[in-house]
Amino acid sequence: MPESLKISRLHHIARVTHDVAASIAFYCEVLNFEVLPRPPFNFSGAWLYGYGIQIHLIENQNLPTREEQAVNTRGNHAAFASSDVSLIRARLDAHGIAFKEQINAGGARQVFFCDPDGHQIEIAEYPNDDPSQGYQGDPAS
Repeated sequence: MPESLKISRLHHIARVTHDVAASIAFYCEVLNFEVLPRPPFNFSGAWLYGYGIQIHLIENQNLPTREEQAVNTRGNHAAFASSDVSLIRARLDAHGIAFKEQINAGGARQVFFCDPDGHQIEIAEYPNDDPSQGYQGDPAS
């Protein structure tokens, strides 16, 4: 077995955004993140915290404009585990945010949606919420 790299956890994900204020509102009002103090960088952005990780927002107003797009459950996305996705669905409905819901082959109830810049997010209720175990079903199915 190779020597451990001493990596302990996911610290943050970075998201480039057209509008930091709109992204702060989305992540704080919809997903209950909170704003953290941030170093005085020479570019606009914000640091958010929730559920044991940070999201670093980096403003770039020169990005191509996002067009409305369908949620792609097989595209790049950040995924969060939840013990009750019905709460997530209700919050998304209350904010008028489109989402796609499915139950995957492993029995996870998944909700996929996008932030204001089109970054996809998955929130899922897993039957076995131990990420080290992977799929626990019948390999033939």
